[in-house]
Amino acid sequence: MTIDVLMPALSPTMEEGTLAKWHVKKGDAVKSGDVIAEIETDKATMEVEAVDEGTVEEILIPEGSEGVKVNTPIARLSGDDASAAKPAPAPEAPKAEATKAEAPKAEPAKGEPPPAASAEAPKAAAPTPAPARVAGARIFASPLARRIAEQKGLDLAQIEGSGPHGRIIKRDVEGAAPRAKAAPVAAAAPAGAPRPVQTLAQMGIPDGSYDLVPLDGMLKTVARRMTDSFRDVPHFPLNIDLEIDQLLAARVKINGLLEKQGVKVSVNDLVIKAAALALKQVPEANASYSPEGIAMHHHADIAIAVALEHGLITPIIRQAETKGLAQIALEAKDLAERARNKKLKPEEFQGGTFSISNLGMFGIKSFASIINEPQGAILSVGAGEKRPVVRGDQLAIATVMSVTLTCDHRVVDGAIGARWLAAFKALIEDPITMIV
Repeated sequence: MTIDVLMPALSPTMEEGTLAKWHVKKGDAVKSGDVIAEIETDKATMEVEAVDEGTVEEILIPEGSEGVKVNTPIARLSGDDASAAKPAPAPEAPKAEATKAEAPKAEPAKGEPPPAASAEAPKAAAPTPAPARVAGARIFASPLARRIAEQKGLDLAQIEGSGPHGRIIKRDVEGAAPRAKAAPVAAAAPAGAPRPVQTLAQMGIPDGSYDLVPLDGMLKTVARRMTDSFRDVPHFPLNIDLEIDQLLAARVKINGLLEKQGVKVSVNDLVIKAAALALKQVPEANASYSPEGIAMHHHADIAIAVALEHGLITPIIRQAETKGLAQIALEAKDLAERARNKKLKPEEFQGGTFSISNLGMFGIKSFASIINEPQGAILSVGAGEKRPVVRGDQLAIATVMSVTLTCDHRVVDGAIGARWLAAFKALIEDPITMIV
């Protein structure tokens, strides 16, 4: 008995990944728990452990293959242990397939076929409509059948499988003809459906006038998630200016104290700490929308945006309100380094209750970010610069930093957002209050 090793879903949002490397080859013995491959998801590179035991019979997907869908067979094991894993279906599967394969051959030789055979013959010969499938249900098909279907442009959801338990096999797709294009269906799509994607040539940009950089898994995921968020979440921004001269002076003193420990606190680390404390002072802002109700989070798990060569990722500092500045600085540096090397674990970048995106180091004065669902808000931090300010009736010069709080109006309305910004402003402009 053989058993397929399937492409695992390494995160709740993973739909496909890149099979970066195999740690086994054909003929190798595999035990449960052995690392057999490395998979690159849209956010990280992770090791895959074997669940079953046996011998590697075949590598179905070569290393380096991109866009491998979740639950696609990537390898096949054989052996006594693999046989024991699924004892019941093993003897029946070949018989079921053999019976269906032999039935058409035996039918012409007999003048009067048995009633059961004659009843089944029209079903096999006539091109009847494909059975209705539940939307989103998994389609069972052999790897070879999937490859042939992809080459011929066939929709597996419209093909009836003749293999064991309705599995689509080679002969089901070899004789099938590509179905009509889905253009009429798209034209009849219900209101509110996504508009058809146009090519650049259709929009007036001729082929050959540009270089095309293929989308990797991360870019596809970021594009989809940001589109979904901007379309489905009611965004609105709140802007405020902060005077940060005292914050900068405090940072110099803090780094002087931490110099012997080899720790250096950045302005962003101070912003993270202040944001976490403000979320505890205004807990209504530390919330997420769900169809069941508003989730009020117990801790401030702050996600920090880290720019990669191609894409963006938001590793999370958990329970930031409980941590000192030195610990936040060390964690932020470690998470950013491992994020750029795609070495983060899923639990290190999934979730979070609040995000911070800082473009101040690029000289950006002010901007608004797209909310990272399911979080209720994201803070956009601009550059600190010398600006004229009015104190009483006098004109003065201060270092001012503009920030924008983008809110999900279903969770954080204008009043809640304004109260959070007031708490945040007080902490930033008088940083000693962060430790009182």
